[in-house]
Amino acid sequence: MKSIRILFLVISLPLILSFTAHKFYVSITKIEYSQEEKSLQIITKLFIDDIEDVLQERYSPSISLDPEKETSEDANFLKEYILQKLKIKVNGTPVKLIYLGHEYENDVVKSYIEVENISELKTIEVENKMLIDLFEEQQNIIHIKRFKKRKSLILDIDNPKGVLKFN
Repeated sequence: MKSIRILFLVISLPLILSFTAHKFYVSITKIEYSQEEKSLQIITKLFIDDIEDVLQERYSPSISLDPEKETSEDANFLKEYILQKLKIKVNGTPVKLIYLGHEYENDVVKSYIEVENISELKTIEVENKMLIDLFEEQQNIIHIKRFKKRKSLILDIDNPKGVLKFN
C-alpha cells in the first residue's frame, strides 16, 4: 500500500507542478520624444524565444533569431512583423515608423525604430499587438518620455491600444 502511495505521488507531482507553472509573456517598448531632433526614438524589447515562436508559426518554421544563425531573411521577417503590429498616431495623425535595426542582449532582441518630423507631441496613441496572436496572456508595456515627464500604458488582447496626453 505504501508503494502505491509513493508511485501515485511520483506520477501526480509533476502534473500538479505543471499546472501551477505559468510563463509570463511581456514586452517593453520605450518611446522618447526628442525635441532637438524632432523625432520619436523607439526601442522595443522582446524575449527571443517568444518572438521566434510567433515568426516560425506565422512565416516559416526555419526562422532563427540566434545571432549566429540568423539570416537576412529572418531579420526581414522580424522587421515586417514589428512594423505590422506596432502603430502610432501623434496628435491624431498616423506616423511612419522607420525600422533602423536590431541587436541581441542576453535572451532579448532589441529593435530600434524612429519617427521623423515630429515638431510637437501633445497626444500619442499606441497600438501594440505584438505576440498577442500567439500568446493570449501577452502584455505589452509602453513607456513614453517627453522632456522629463514619463507616462506608461499596459496593452493586452482586450485593450491593444491606448492614448496619452501631454500638457
